[in-house]
Amino acid sequence: MSELPVDLTDFSGARVLVVGDVMLDRFVYGGVQRISPEAPIPVMQAERAIVMPGGAGNVARNIAALGAEAVLVGLVGDDSAADELDESLATEHGVVAHLVVDETRRTIEKIRFIGSRQQLLRVDWENRRTPDPASLDTLIATALDALESCSVLVLSDYAKGVVVERVVAAMVEAAGKAGKPVLVDPKGGDYSRYRGASLVTPNRAEAALASGLTCDDDAAAEAAGRKLLDGTGIANVLITRGEAGMTLVQRDEPAPLHLAAQAREVFDVSGAGDTVVATIAAAMAKGRPLRQAARLANAAAGVVVGKIGTAVVHPEELRAALHMPDPHGVESKVVSRQQARERVEFWRSRGERIGFTNGCFDLLHAGHLALLAEARSLCDRLVVAINADASVRSLKGEQRPVHDENHRARLLAALGMVDLVVIFAEATPIPLLELLKPDLLIKGGDYRVDQVVGADIVQSYGGEVRVSRHVAGQSTTATIARLRG
Repeated sequence: MSELPVDLTDFSGARVLVVGDVMLDRFVYGGVQRISPEAPIPVMQAERAIVMPGGAGNVARNIAALGAEAVLVGLVGDDSAADELDESLATEHGVVAHLVVDETRRTIEKIRFIGSRQQLLRVDWENRRTPDPASLDTLIATALDALESCSVLVLSDYAKGVVVERVVAAMVEAAGKAGKPVLVDPKGGDYSRYRGASLVTPNRAEAALASGLTCDDDAAAEAAGRKLLDGTGIANVLITRGEAGMTLVQRDEPAPLHLAAQAREVFDVSGAGDTVVATIAAAMAKGRPLRQAARLANAAAGVVVGKIGTAVVHPEELRAALHMPDPHGVESKVVSRQQARERVEFWRSRGERIGFTNGCFDLLHAGHLALLAEARSLCDRLVVAINADASVRSLKGEQRPVHDENHRARLLAALGMVDLVVIFAEATPIPLLELLKPDLLIKGGDYRVDQVVGADIVQSYGGEVRVSRHVAGQSTTATIARLRG
């Protein structure tokens, strides 16, 4: 009897410790339609703001998004930004965070103002002073305790004062004694302070700075990697090279591994390095060999650069990237609600109008197609929410649906007029409407606008609600009745 194939995107049970520079990323979105009369600068009308963990916090949230367990240790100030960061990590991202308060510093915060698809300004709140020695002692003790229950250690160095020599030495020594890999996302030009690390993951510019060599092609990247290994006591180096892919150089392997970048629509490369180190860490914590982990990380990087801001990759997205080279195919359109929110944010950042419709869509017929075609003509992107099987049974009876939810979702996703399909288990799509906030809600049938479920929600923030023209004689119920004779 043959064994079942291993799911390389299953990271359940893997537990990773991240130690490093944590920060709060705040994004303020809006539109720009005029220049200020006070100075020659654009005036952005703020529309919404979101916060998310940055720096080492982004590495941890990437690990958690993959389905592994992430434990984070870092320094924060005694301020409201630390409270926001702690809450975001726990409630939104499922990260176990141990944030050590250093009253001599403030929590690092980066505020980005993005208007009409372009970043207009970034404001950084931070101080450059060295952390209080007592705070670092507490951080080391906290991290050593957390390491006991984790399989892999990540040191996320953003040169903000946490990943200093004594922190690195203490953590690398403890991990070495326990036989646990240490991955470092490095900064600066002296990698000897990471001595004993299992892997460092510099980008092309960082590798060039530390080695003094360019990484313009495969051979140059290999040479830079070999030089970084010489005399540092580091076992492996993975150089991320943007559109040129990645190069893995190993002390014990004569041949490097060059990985071509996976073709994707590149929108934002910020945070891609965090995704790479997070994926490798989660894979190694699951027992995957380094070369296999690097291939997974390369696929994850190809996904995350197609999203806006410091985004994450989910297992189903990684699975699709590994097995389906077309990022715009049927499988990529059927998504979870969290993925739907990310995709909608991405489209909205490009100034695109988001449409939304919902229903059972059990047996596709001309009425459905007319609704979808009309909806798509009124927006740039159309999201279709379909009732889960249990929801359909409660609405239509025990003999329905004819097709299960996955079958219905894939049929809809195959239509060119549909951009995204989300399955919802609730009786109504109201939670999805509140999450996605579409610009247009459209329903088909003999409704008035005030009878459309969720109309009040969409109208409350200025969205539009429409009822499409009714196609007489077209219904799933009638079709089933005719088939039963």
